[in-house]
Amino acid sequence: MITIILAGGFGTRISNETSTKPKPLILINKKPILSYLINYYRKNKVNNFLISGGYKYKKIIQYFKSKKDSNLYLDQDSSKKIKKDIYKRFLHSKRKNKYFIKVVNTGLKTSTGGRILYLKNLLKDYKFFYVTYGNGLSNVKIKKTLKLFNKENCTALVTAVKIPPRFGGIKFKKRQNKVEEFSEKHQKEATWINGGFFVMNNNIFKYLKKDENFEKRTLPRIVKKNDLAFYKHKGFWQCMDTPRDKEKILEEIKNGKIKF
Repeated sequence: MITIILAGGFGTRISNETSTKPKPLILINKKPILSYLINYYRKNKVNNFLISGGYKYKKIIQYFKSKKDSNLYLDQDSSKKIKKDIYKRFLHSKRKNKYFIKVVNTGLKTSTGGRILYLKNLLKDYKFFYVTYGNGLSNVKIKKTLKLFNKENCTALVTAVKIPPRFGGIKFKKRQNKVEEFSEKHQKEATWINGGFFVMNNNIFKYLKKDENFEKRTLPRIVKKNDLAFYKHKGFWQCMDTPRDKEKILEEIKNGKIKF
């Protein structure tokens, strides 16, 4: 199994820290949020990662290179190809905690949908894969999302989280695990929203367009085809768009809710 982490944006809403590094490398309790995210997937037996970079993507490569982790196989080529010799060594390694990371330069101003589409050639050997954003954390049950995804036989599954008004909302179909409506407009009341933590299969590429926003254009089109399922997560979830969001995550770490 493999996870795509979308990590190419400018992070303008927290620009006091992103002037020198991409948002996924912002430190929380002396560790980048990207590291927490990867550790959580690894706890759920996912050890392959494609990081879709753009803005200051070389900083992400440098970060993993500096870790000097003997269990990490880092492919430093930022193109659409995987260095087969490195990958073969990874596959045949006897280390129990091994994991593989490839950071791909998917463009400076590429849309979220375009960033996923850019990775198509690297995903041809996978029937399905996880996708998430590089600026949020959650204790969502990763294995349960995959189980539900397989049950619903759809192209994509989105993890829905309920929070106070601020984000766009998700409307569900009654008695089904399918999404009826997907909106990025701000809501006036507490509502279920897109929390990231997707599961997708290769059919997603027939919906994706190079210069299209995944959330505003692609997902609503999938909904119209009755091809987007949802998993309701009622546990911890927090994005990091603003300095206040960062403080909330730090509070959860100190309270012991984040243990990865």
